[in-house]
Amino acid sequence: MTTQKTPLIPVILSGGAGTRLWPISREGHPKPFMKLQDHQSLIEKTYRRALALPHVESIVTVTKRDYYFACRDELSKASENTVKGAYLLEPFGRNTAPAIALSALYIAEQFGDNALMLVLASDHLIQNQLAFADAVNSAINLAQQGYLVTFGITPTAPETGFGYIEAGAAIDDHGNHVKRFVEKPSLAVAEQYLAEGTYSWNSGMFCFTAANLLSEMALYAPDSLEKAKECFVVAKNSWNTALNCAELSEDIFKQFKDVSIDYALMEKSQRVAVVQAQFDWSDIGSWDAVANLLPKDQNGNQIAGDVAAIDVNNSYVDSQTRAVGLIGLDNLIVVDTPDALLIAAKDRVQEVKHIVSQLKADGHQAATLHRTVFRPWGSYTVLEEGANFKIKRLEVNPGNSLSLQMHYHRSEHWVVVSGMAKVTLDDRDYLVDTNESTFIPAGHKHRLENPGLMTLVMIEVQSGAYVGENDIVRFDDIYGRTK
Repeated sequence: MTTQKTPLIPVILSGGAGTRLWPISREGHPKPFMKLQDHQSLIEKTYRRALALPHVESIVTVTKRDYYFACRDELSKASENTVKGAYLLEPFGRNTAPAIALSALYIAEQFGDNALMLVLASDHLIQNQLAFADAVNSAINLAQQGYLVTFGITPTAPETGFGYIEAGAAIDDHGNHVKRFVEKPSLAVAEQYLAEGTYSWNSGMFCFTAANLLSEMALYAPDSLEKAKECFVVAKNSWNTALNCAELSEDIFKQFKDVSIDYALMEKSQRVAVVQAQFDWSDIGSWDAVANLLPKDQNGNQIAGDVAAIDVNNSYVDSQTRAVGLIGLDNLIVVDTPDALLIAAKDRVQEVKHIVSQLKADGHQAATLHRTVFRPWGSYTVLEEGANFKIKRLEVNPGNSLSLQMHYHRSEHWVVVSGMAKVTLDDRDYLVDTNESTFIPAGHKHRLENPGLMTLVMIEVQSGAYVGENDIVRFDDIYGRTK
């Protein structure tokens, strides 16, 4: 039985770009926000899984500044607006050690030194909630005995893409001492680990009290801890109470070592335990993992979307926006989106990240952005773009508004397709109804609002010498995107 009397604070880490799942996952809308077949994203599922645990008083999310509003919206959906949550916003990635240290400092101050931290990745899929809760309960018991607890996943195959944990002597009925952590092995070594039965996959999930995490870091990672304390002081002083977040200082953050909590602390501490998880688990790290979420047809294919296949075998095909026809293919991954198509041999899916690197080197927008880009007020979709013009479809959620802004190089023509728009142009406000239009000249302050109860849908035609997204000067913004 657990002796838990203190709050449990899940810490959700959401910073990676998920480049192996391009073209669905991109920097502007990465893997945690991918919708699965049930229309829930991975991070929404993570929030729901955490909120279903007992004694959860709040959730801390560590993410990039660019993902704040998306994370907030996913938490709102998962909690039905009952949990506000707190957000630590990184200017860029520095691996997990800084993120977890900063979370521990925040939790210790807000909930007490003995508050329990449950560190979860935002892009893992776990569907057995009862078995997950049982494993967390065992981890809590060990954490309250002073251990830093990690969760080991029972291997189902000789996987070379994961790190491994070798279990040592048992601790009560709840887990084992960790004998050692092992880096990603060769196939032969992974087969040996599977046969021995004392090794588990390193899931990257952890449980400990804030005080124990900080005291062990003081022993084994003092430089990271001191830098985290310096960064946290600045974050406290700049805390945005309206948005319940802090943007971490870029000047301080860049001084952190880019190091994982495993390497900085877990591999060195003498107080590390592992709970052998009995729940299903996938890190959805590549397209073959996504494919395995779907049943196979009589030809071994896993198909999502509008696909016609003739003499196609053992392939995964995903096309949600248009019809795709395939003939005479075997062992392929095919993922089609409005602006990018991936075709890869199944045994080379780990190399998709190299496609992203090549696109980035070429300066291609498809490396980072979709045609549909989500914003705190709604979304826009680029319908067509050419020399000196761009056509967008804007959707503005009820009660939301864009920033008061100006463009130096482009004018905009707005046509309301459905709903009612409130337009600010310089010093006057006016309404634009369905089937009406207005013109915004370059160099003039303007704002678009949706004062109604239904989604505002507009077509925006930009014209000018430059129509890039960075031609924007914000003067006022309800989402805190101005300094």
